[in-house]
Amino acid sequence: MNPFQIILLVLQGIVSLALIGLVMSQTTKNEGLTGTIGGNISANFKGKPGFEEHLQMYTRNIAIAFGVISILVAIAFRGN
Repeated sequence: MNPFQIILLVLQGIVSLALIGLVMSQTTKNEGLTGTIGGNISANFKGKPGFEEHLQMYTRNIAIAFGVISILVAIAFRGN
């Protein structure tokens, strides 16, 4: 393995642990089917984003980073 592959693997491990931690720290809505049919419209008209919204944004960004790094790892190890 060359140093680039090692760096990618370490980076993927760090990002995956961060993603696991972010997903585990989020609370569940427990709305089930009634939440999807009736909807929670009042949550869409809030002012400043709160902690949950920031947590969702960080989770989305870390998940995108994990996907990109995973593709890079697959490309880097393609010849091996």
